[in-house]
Amino acid sequence: MTDGLLLGPGAGFQISGAGMTLKVGDEHSRAWSAFETVVCPGFDVGAHLHNHAEEFFYILDGELDLLAFEPRAEPAGDWRDWESANGLRVMRGRPGAAMFVPAGCPHAFANPGRGPARMLFLVSPPGHEHYGSQFRVFRNCHRLNRIERTKSSQNDLPEATSRKRRRARANRGP
Repeated sequence: MTDGLLLGPGAGFQISGAGMTLKVGDEHSRAWSAFETVVCPGFDVGAHLHNHAEEFFYILDGELDLLAFEPRAEPAGDWRDWESANGLRVMRGRPGAAMFVPAGCPHAFANPGRGPARMLFLVSPPGHEHYGSQFRVFRNCHRLNRIERTKSSQNDLPEATSRKRRRARANRGP
């Protein structure tokens, strides 16, 4: 018989500078990896898709704009303006909101708020924790956030920094 894994609050493997904590990875599960993630204000992962991975996002704190559908027309402009063939639009998710993303489905999330958002993120198959380059956008988000905190005591981030974050796009993953 195999034992399970018990983790207390804040426990897990910290992904350096990315605001992500690996809770369960391929070392423990053959089905999925689980992360607790802090999403900085102004961060936009950008619309992207994974050909072989399914993802599930659950908002714990804050707000995130969420997209999980194929756009009706050829994508142009900001993904927040997209609409599906069924009339779906981007949703503003608050604590308790969830988003399931099947393999091959375009998806995105962004933090439109003034404070950080926190989410639980599951991905199947497991092993996402080994795709370090995908966490680069989170690292940039947290690095920019630290720089801004030292430059200003205000909670508002300058528009130039927000533009830089929106330009940081997730690369296509597994």
